[in-house]
Amino acid sequence: MTGQAKPLRILVVGQTPPPHGGQAVMIQALLQGRYSRIQLFHVRMTFSADMDSVGKFALGKVFTLFATMARVAWARVRHRTPVLYYPPSGPNKVPVLRDIALLCATRWLFRRTVFHFHAGGVSEFAPQLPALIRPLFRMAYRRPDLAIRTAAQNPDDGAALGARRCTVVPNGIADARHTLPEHEAGPGLPIEILFVGVLVESKGVRVLLEAFATLRKQGVDARLRIMGRWNEEPLRAWAMGFIREQGIGDRVEFLGVLSGAEKNARFAACDIFCFPSWFEAESFGLVLVEAMQFAKPVVSTHWRGIPSVVEDGVNGYLVPVKDAHAVAEKLVVLARDPDLRRRMGEAGRRIFEERFTLEAFHRRMEDELAALA
Repeated sequence: MTGQAKPLRILVVGQTPPPHGGQAVMIQALLQGRYSRIQLFHVRMTFSADMDSVGKFALGKVFTLFATMARVAWARVRHRTPVLYYPPSGPNKVPVLRDIALLCATRWLFRRTVFHFHAGGVSEFAPQLPALIRPLFRMAYRRPDLAIRTAAQNPDDGAALGARRCTVVPNGIADARHTLPEHEAGPGLPIEILFVGVLVESKGVRVLLEAFATLRKQGVDARLRIMGRWNEEPLRAWAMGFIREQGIGDRVEFLGVLSGAEKNARFAACDIFCFPSWFEAESFGLVLVEAMQFAKPVVSTHWRGIPSVVEDGVNGYLVPVKDAHAVAEKLVVLARDPDLRRRMGEAGRRIFEERFTLEAFHRRMEDELAALA
């Protein structure tokens, strides 16, 4: 194309599904975009085959690490990519050490580095590392050319690491509404509440179950569907015992891990989406947007980037973290008022259309990445 600059070549190094975590889903979404000013190449990280192994050490991951280093170096030469795009891990020791090794070995090959912080808080992790590792931490993460975070409320990891430019790009998803039937509880039918996420304490699983038990004691006819994989055995044991003690076993269903149309069908079938998270690496809450696309009201928390998605009193409610009573209170309000559920759901749908579509995500990412040229 005469007279037009060539697209900027960028090497994207990152996990794509499986597992179906938010970061992997968004990297896949980035790669599937159609762009005119940038050209993306991909080296897939394969350290975790499922959510059970995310963030955990395994000997096989050491061999995968060295293989990934070699693939990054070869892709740099083969595709002549001057820019490295990399999503740093959250504040967790094993993936931070992996990042340090991989970035120290390969980052010097590139003229520009982009860090996309899908997880938040890694910049605060250095003091927890052994003193001998901290210089390597600084070498790996220091002064990226561009730092992207998903919400302004998240820790400003880029600024803390000395980024030359920092920006905010909200996540976005493809609109799946009208591709399958939607449900709304009619008179005399139970309200369906849905949770989606890895089943760990800090995603709010204990709070959710305690709130649901309170909801039932107040006479609300409701069912709870929980989608995700257990990642903490003590929490699973507690949950099973609590459900028995409260006599709500016939009202709580564990769905396991679902994806694609099966996952969307559960969002479309619920009446309220509840996500009481204070997860250490939470930065956005992509599942909230997945619920909003189907016009579902949400109950979530004042935590990290969640308030950039959920406007308290508009498309749902935000409560303090670890507060089962507050969660139950808002669930009761929504469960007893179908008109309120409908109004908040439609407000969430409007917010989704304005801010969180996949097209908007692709456009913003291209603008920010192309500016590196």
